[in-house]
Amino acid sequence: MARLRAPGGCPWDHEQTYASLSQYLLEEAYETFDAIQEADQTGETANLREELGDLLLQVVFHATIGAERGDFTIDDVAEGVRQKLILRHPHVFGDASFARAEDVLDNWDKLKADERKASGKAEKVMDSIMDEVPVHFPALLEGLKLTKRAARVGFDWENAGQIFDKLDEEVAELRAAIAAGDTAHVEEEIGDLLFVVQNLARHLNVEPETALKRTNRKFRARFKFIEDEIGKEGRSIEDASLAEMDGHWNRSKTAV
Repeated sequence: MARLRAPGGCPWDHEQTYASLSQYLLEEAYETFDAIQEADQTGETANLREELGDLLLQVVFHATIGAERGDFTIDDVAEGVRQKLILRHPHVFGDASFARAEDVLDNWDKLKADERKASGKAEKVMDSIMDEVPVHFPALLEGLKLTKRAARVGFDWENAGQIFDKLDEEVAELRAAIAAGDTAHVEEEIGDLLFVVQNLARHLNVEPETALKRTNRKFRARFKFIEDEIGKEGRSIEDASLAEMDGHWNRSKTAV
């Protein structure tokens, strides 16, 4: 990467900055996430290995820019992670003892706060514990993080059954908004419904982003089955009726 950035190297690589690379970092993270789902389903890890390499490349790219600017080096990045792992695992590298994973997480947050104070960094002014959750997170992840924060201080449903009751309530409110023709209210109720489903997933120890990704993959495969079946008849998907597509869809459930 240093060679690519140097005079006589690659003009595109040389022009990149922290900011210009940010979109690629996000893209590579999502592609790695997708590769993890593929590996989990198929047991094949070649794509995951490749995507992890692409993600690592982004770290190397940023570190190379950092070294050029005198900000930090790749060794600084690695050393920071090493220290963080040691400091935040006193039950492994020290004398602390935690019986539950929840205790580890609670201590992790305390240690993070202590580290911020010790570093001398300016403390972020937070009016709410929700301020700790970045607003730029994808909506599903943001909702999950927000409700986990709330649950830690006891603001949560006692069981999944109560969430099912809330789910029924939100569906009824959505139906009412649709019947009233209130477009803005429909959007709001759709958001409320998704939020409740995300809470249900959390209570059932299901990571909602992963669950939805798997469903998306399943939909892709089953819709491809429909296209293939119609294609065998020498027709395109646009030529098929809804009844035909529904029939192939039902068959895809046992074929895919």
